[in-house]
Amino acid sequence: MPNVLKHEKQAAALSCLVEGNSIRSTERITGVHRDTIMRLMLRVGKGCEKMMDEQMRNLGCRHLQVDEIWSYVGKKQRHVTDDEDLDRVGDTWTFVSLCADSKLVPCYRIGKRDHETAMAFMKDLSQRLKYRVQISSDALPAYIAAVEEAFGPYASYGQIVKSYEAEPIGPGRYSPPKVTSTRKKIIAGQPDPEHISTSFIERQNLTMRMQMRRFTRLTNGYSKKLENMKAAVALHFAHYNFVRVHETIRCTPAMEAGVVAQLWTMADLIGIADDF
Repeated sequence: MPNVLKHEKQAAALSCLVEGNSIRSTERITGVHRDTIMRLMLRVGKGCEKMMDEQMRNLGCRHLQVDEIWSYVGKKQRHVTDDEDLDRVGDTWTFVSLCADSKLVPCYRIGKRDHETAMAFMKDLSQRLKYRVQISSDALPAYIAAVEEAFGPYASYGQIVKSYEAEPIGPGRYSPPKVTSTRKKIIAGQPDPEHISTSFIERQNLTMRMQMRRFTRLTNGYSKKLENMKAAVALHFAHYNFVRVHETIRCTPAMEAGVVAQLWTMADLIGIADDF
């Protein structure tokens, strides 16, 4: 008879991971071997990805914020050689959408910070919504063509354009540069200037860095394989949408958006993900 990890141990291990613990620290906390934890994360993460693809449909979001967050797989971009698969190693970006009203993450896309990834991300997002929406983003040029092609006349779009001071040199070089000015720029349609903002999605970036060890800066907990990153991100957003109670709305984003009617537990998430 195979040695199957008990459900309580599975939930405990995954709960550690979504709270920002590394694989090895989770091993020390739970007593579960790191190879077992990795296999568990991959299995449940793949199920979460399929589950969210099915659940996040016909959404009633009205105000969406989008942004991209940096990480890397295997090695940083400056160490990547020409004989390596450039799509699987080096700098990797996660494009994320966020409903400003329900705090739901309808979809995300992992890839390079280029036109192709932005286009695929926006097309995926457009297929999940049932109403005309307002979209806000930073000034990444790839978003302009991507929004136009994916949404056409069915979205209003505005950008937050930020200006920064020179990058600090010396002891303060690890601090992000300070924003010296911001302005709102209307790109398409008639967006409400009050809702042209990226504040919520930028806060979501912080949540990702705090709750996924592989997104923490200046760490050795980075993703060694692209499949590991994809599984970890899927697990994170499934937990964020369906399990984690948001302090502002006092329920999960999926409940607030009407995707589900009740709070899920980590055990529920594992069982549902395994069904996919």
